Amino acid sequence: MKLHYNSFDLRFHHPFTISKGTKTHQPTLIVALEHLGITGYGEAPAITYYDITVDKMIADIQAKKMFIEKFAFTEPSRYWHYLHHLLPQNPFLVCALDIAAWDMYGKFKNSRLDELFKAELAPLDKPLPLCDFTIGIDSVEKMVAKMEEKPWPIYKVKVGTADDIAIVKALREKTDAVIRVDANAGWDLETALKLMPQLSELGVEFVEQPLAKDNWEGMKVLYRESSLPLYADESCVFESDVARCKDHFHGINIKLTKCSGLTPALRMIRQARELELSVMVGSMNESTVGSAAIAHLLPYIDHVDMDGPLLQDEDVATGLVYDQGVVTYGQGPGLGITYTGLYER
Repeated sequence: MKLHYNSFDLRFHHPFTISKGTKTHQPTLIVALEHLGITGYGEAPAITYYDITVDKMIADIQAKKMFIEKFAFTEPSRYWHYLHHLLPQNPFLVCALDIAAWDMYGKFKNSRLDELFKAELAPLDKPLPLCDFTIGIDSVEKMVAKMEEKPWPIYKVKVGTADDIAIVKALREKTDAVIRVDANAGWDLETALKLMPQLSELGVEFVEQPLAKDNWEGMKVLYRESSLPLYADESCVFESDVARCKDHFHGINIKLTKCSGLTPALRMIRQARELELSVMVGSMNESTVGSAAIAHLLPYIDHVDMDGPLLQDEDVATGLVYDQGVVTYGQGPGLGITYTGLYER
């Protein structure tokens, strides 16, 4: 195989703020694996609070490029296991390479990834989930303006401020759309217990990661007392975290970049089903490349947050269409996308 890569800083339409900070651009790494005349693409965005930068991913590529390329590729899961041991401290880079391997494999098999995944999982017998649209933290007025700028059937609202109830109340006054709340571990238990009944009265659908990722005792209390479903994000990063979420959360939010790719994500979905946990797959503000990987999981999950291409003014590929939450992905093999390099949306 041959490995190629490129990095980009994708500009957000609005500065994107969560409880952990603000950014105006999303740094991301695109990789391409070429084998027998077929090229597959993958992506890993950099996330500062996980301390994995694009520069670190590139440094690991340069240090291990010969070993990444020399593997005798036959199918993605074997390659993932090889990469997992080759790059044990960089799940982000493993994710990008794993997505590229799946894209390449789908092209070899002349099959879309969602069809190939049927060998791993049974599709759910219900309509595909609609994609939400994220409203980042801002003043109440600006958050309302962002919502009105983008009429959408489901909003994911970032919270973790002193004005959380005022924010949700102001949004609810302007829309009947589904509202989900994501605290990004921004509350303590006392705050969460106080806010949950108020959020329930405002018609919030569920709350994502209310407490610190390691506050399992607090989550046990909140799980028992909450009137709203609770989804783990920061508390559920790897496969080993899924079982612990049982009786602490009602569902999990899988991030491909954090868990290290499609290969482990499929196993996490299967495990969550066995534990009767609902499954959401979430975004790390990927471009169309990484978002397309998420799209092919739609038949197998309950909820999805893959709105990176909607939040950004720049992209590097085409092949996904968003229409009021309905995501249409390409009919071509693999990811079904066309890589273009950077362009204005």
